[in-house]
Amino acid sequence: MLLADLKAMAGGMGIAGASGMKKAQLIEAIKSAQSQQTGSPRRDVPAKKTAAKAAEKGAEKAPEKAADAAPAQAGEKAGEKAGEKAGEKAGEKPEAAQADGAPQVTSRRRQRSGDQRSADKQGQGEKQGQGEKQGQGEKQGQGDKQQARAASTRPQADKQSAPQADQDHGDHDDDGEDGGSRRNRRRRGRDRSSRSGRSEPDTEVREDDVLVPAAGILDVLDNYAFVRTSGYLAGAEDVYLSLSLVRKYGLRRGDAVAGQVRQPREGERREKFNPMVRVDTVNGADPDLAKSRAEFEQLTPVYPTERLRLETGAEDPTGRVLDLVAPVGKGQRGLVLAPARAATSSLLMSVAASVSANNPECHLMVVLVDERPEEVTEFRRSVRGEVIASPFDHPAADHAAIAELAVERAKRLVELGHDVVLLMDGLTRLVRAHNQTLAGGRALSGGLDAAAAYPAKRFFGAARAIEHGGSLTILATAAVETASSTDALILEELAGTANSEIRLLGGRAARRLSPAIDPNASGTLREELLLGAEESAIVERLRRSLSDLDGEQALESLLERVGATRNNIELLTQVQRTGA
Repeated sequence: MLLADLKAMAGGMGIAGASGMKKAQLIEAIKSAQSQQTGSPRRDVPAKKTAAKAAEKGAEKAPEKAADAAPAQAGEKAGEKAGEKAGEKAGEKPEAAQADGAPQVTSRRRQRSGDQRSADKQGQGEKQGQGEKQGQGEKQGQGDKQQARAASTRPQADKQSAPQADQDHGDHDDDGEDGGSRRNRRRRGRDRSSRSGRSEPDTEVREDDVLVPAAGILDVLDNYAFVRTSGYLAGAEDVYLSLSLVRKYGLRRGDAVAGQVRQPREGERREKFNPMVRVDTVNGADPDLAKSRAEFEQLTPVYPTERLRLETGAEDPTGRVLDLVAPVGKGQRGLVLAPARAATSSLLMSVAASVSANNPECHLMVVLVDERPEEVTEFRRSVRGEVIASPFDHPAADHAAIAELAVERAKRLVELGHDVVLLMDGLTRLVRAHNQTLAGGRALSGGLDAAAAYPAKRFFGAARAIEHGGSLTILATAAVETASSTDALILEELAGTANSEIRLLGGRAARRLSPAIDPNASGTLREELLLGAEESAIVERLRRSLSDLDGEQALESLLERVGATRNNIELLTQVQRTGA
């Protein structure tokens, strides 16, 4: 029974101060009032029994929840009004039944009529009470439904079991260290609170751990990083490096990282890649020094001023011809325009051998993209430097990956002040590889994606001479005269990016002459910065003498002079003396 019903009943029984009593006090007061009125007329017995039963039912009922407070308060107000009316009517019954001095017959008639009226009023009161209870029950049910919709995860047993105070206490007890509510019980072991960030392997080092040294090139991707221990491509022996260590030491893609790898403990779940728990060196130096280095993009690029001499002897005409028609400096960005069957591999091997012989201080790298496997083997056997290759039987994603990681490695060396020479074959195939790996976008004529040329231009554009620093020299080949609209479009995208061009001859000249370099179509921008004033004037006189001939005839004339002299100094001396 609700508190309002008990108050109405107590008011009807004439209990003083009933409006300020609590439920337990009202029940006791009603019971005591009933016990005192046991000697009253029998016509009050049904009402008393009804009140006693209602009081017992009210004592057995559990208190309602705090969420039902609003419907309960509305019910209390309605109950109080109904109780007051019922109390007034109930108070009138004894007064009407206690009239004195009337005849015996009249007294009996009045008693019968009074009993009938009392029964009628009692029935009306019971109906009214039932209607009020039903209305309050409907309101309470609506409130429960709203509360269930608002907090569907809260168990329904809590709504009908404990008092409000105990419920509040239970809510606080259910709040664990996770700061959650009763919903945490139903997570079934799924620790969702720990999934706010990407989980990383345990990198804590203990005394009984077995540490194994590992080293390789760092490859930082979107959400993870790996140390490539078997080259520049992903392999099964790669080592995982947490992003926290990457941020701690300011590591960048292309860094040479050496550290310790923890072997899995006994009974521990074996990871696909073992994590590196300690970084010992970065690019051969203390890892703390890596945070203070300058970024490659912030270094100041200038035109090359220091020359890379490619001449090695009388038996190597390639180096001598290049020094005469297209001198190369440290930081040069040279584009080798090669038609089909122009022997670009032989040219790059000769340049690599010249760099190793004349400039041992330079770090030599050769990048071969979509190349024949036998060519890769020949480069690795003949070149004294890094050979980074992805043969044509590899997917296009591998071609793009090794080129990007190789140039990033070269940038890291330049940041440290080193001179790097990177020979690349070929730039056209790299653009085609990026065109295949892109998700798709605006296509240009020839089926080339508009964004496919950008990664190759970024690769080629990394070549530069740094003011008061290192340098990155890149000589890359590009296909010409292939009757392919795609290759022609790629060449248009690369036009104007090089500060040195070496044009090779194809067809019969390439088969008959070596090196098949067109003297008239090759040259270097600002070559006076690489040559002395006197040498520059003599070379210009030599070129004027060859300009009247076509490319093949000019090459034949130049090769005759190269073969007739022991070195370029002797050749230029003859040109200066004869004037042609």
